[in-house]
Amino acid sequence: MERTLPALVIDDEQSVRDFVCAVLENDGWNVSRAASAAEAFELLDREKWAIVLSDVMLGDADGFAVLRKFKEEQPEAKVVLMTGHGNAAGALDATAFGAYDYLLKPFGAEELQSLSAALREQITSKPPRLSAGQRANTYHSDIDLVGRSHAFIEVMKQVGRVANTNLPVLLTGESGTGKELVASTLHRRSNRADKTFVAVNCGAIPAELIESELFGHVRGSFTGADRDRRGLWEEADGGTVFLDEITETAPAFQVKLLRVLQQGEIRRVGSNQTVKVNVRVIAASNRDVEEEVEAGRFRNDLFYRLNAVAIELPPLRDRREDIPPLAQSFAERVFSLNPPVRFAAEALDLLQRYDWPGNIRELENAVVHAAAICDGIIRAKDLPERVRNLPEPSDVPRLVEHEGQPVKEEWLPLSGIEGRYVARVLAHTGGNKQAAARVLGVDRKTLDRMIKRHNIEFDRRSKFDSGNNSKAAA
Repeated sequence: MERTLPALVIDDEQSVRDFVCAVLENDGWNVSRAASAAEAFELLDREKWAIVLSDVMLGDADGFAVLRKFKEEQPEAKVVLMTGHGNAAGALDATAFGAYDYLLKPFGAEELQSLSAALREQITSKPPRLSAGQRANTYHSDIDLVGRSHAFIEVMKQVGRVANTNLPVLLTGESGTGKELVASTLHRRSNRADKTFVAVNCGAIPAELIESELFGHVRGSFTGADRDRRGLWEEADGGTVFLDEITETAPAFQVKLLRVLQQGEIRRVGSNQTVKVNVRVIAASNRDVEEEVEAGRFRNDLFYRLNAVAIELPPLRDRREDIPPLAQSFAERVFSLNPPVRFAAEALDLLQRYDWPGNIRELENAVVHAAAICDGIIRAKDLPERVRNLPEPSDVPRLVEHEGQPVKEEWLPLSGIEGRYVARVLAHTGGNKQAAARVLGVDRKTLDRMIKRHNIEFDRRSKFDSGNNSKAAA
């Protein structure tokens, strides 16, 4: 393959920089490198870059400054931000401000090769995407999103990519997973951000009133209608309407909603005149919408109209590493104490082991209650009984009955439990030691000693995780 497409790699860690450059060069890119943002800016005018891969944490400026600079001066360049400290707000803003992707370290050669192929296809077959952004020396998001799990970051990357379109979005997920927050985030990162965002809980409005509430009514159209009234749809003209629990609406209203979406106009209750309204619609449901369609409770044509972009929010039990920062943020909202409310280790352990059927809403309720009654440190006794009374992990010995008599199971040595747990975490992270160390709450050297001490074997051939590359977490 001819090296006709120029690539720029920016990272202040030489081992990371060399690794990324080597993979791209082997994949046919003409690669240049820079160790800082300043050095990259000097190279900006020397080449029309096809792709730019930049670390987020650079010594002199952050990767968002690089993203802004390159997208302003070379908008056709595909910019990828690389980070070992990824979070949901960063993923959202990276993609919303024009980044092609937000790559979490550590990563392997296969992941880079897949990204390389996708980039080449984008460059050769699709039109460029413009970005927006403002200059700043240090990047701070204005959106209060808490999360660093891979599952949540992937969702926020989707949100960032579709935010600046006018496409309808259908959000699904269990109750309490943050659908309204995501809908608001879509609006705030869209070109409608300076207009009104209206949130409507369709399940909380009686069926006979929802049409009037959304589309308005004229005087005398029904008992109590003593004057003309604009509906929420008109209030949101130019902005966004969020229809939460859309599957709770009646079939008769679904027909009228479909017409509004198709025609872009509404008719107030009791009126013969239509009004053109420019509104982006974001809908949400905690039900399986396709099952509702199959059961005949939700119109399939309305489903297809709303389902231009579908985003499913993960339950909290699938993003457990987000629980500590979420809990801390909820605790800090209760009191502005100095020092702030802290969590005892056993309390955090219980919070992370509990499955949270009510998701983020249930976690917030539990933490707010605990913070209100604690002495500055949230302990196990401060948590709700349902959280405190979790069964012990399966590795912990317990008393069982045999023929009516209590018999103690075999007690395992602590070293055995530690080795077994470390092996399970490594299996969960696919042999990614940097990620495993974060889950375990230890540094890489400590994890390496654990692996050696317990003679743990795992597959790490495809991971950018060798001893020479220990910083892949900038």
